[in-house]
Amino acid sequence: MDAVHLPQDDEGLDQAIHNLVYCSRAAPGMDDDSIARIIATAKHHNPRFGITGLLVFGSGIFFQWLEGPRDNVTSLMKIIHADPRHSNVVLLREENEIRDRLFPDWGMELVEAADIRDVLNDAKQEATDAKQKKVLAEMLNELNTGSLQQLSKS
Repeated sequence: MDAVHLPQDDEGLDQAIHNLVYCSRAAPGMDDDSIARIIATAKHHNPRFGITGLLVFGSGIFFQWLEGPRDNVTSLMKIIHADPRHSNVVLLREENEIRDRLFPDWGMELVEAADIRDVLNDAKQEATDAKQKKVLAEMLNELNTGSLQQLSKS
């Protein structure tokens, strides 16, 4: 990743958190071992770049919430776009100027598709930023009625 190295702890930094949410279709043959390798790699690299978030996988779809310094999140998205394990990468939401992380202790956590609704509801209850609350409400709506409905039925 070409982005600057910043500590994961945002306290004392005069830098807003950049939030990005996307979904993509998994390459054929994606299995539990492949997902475990993705999570292990993310947990190893993301803290060095100040990136936190969650990854959901179900029904052949990745859904990911990324948060961290803008340049680092943007660099990671370039890597994801080029990764042959992903196709049809669709940006669902992107926000800058977020002051608090939703997942400050998650270098990257895998959330089972069946649990995504609960995780997003919990995050919405704990969010202090109005932008985050709005994004979470939109994500929950998509899970209930929109394009992410397939993901939540895993």
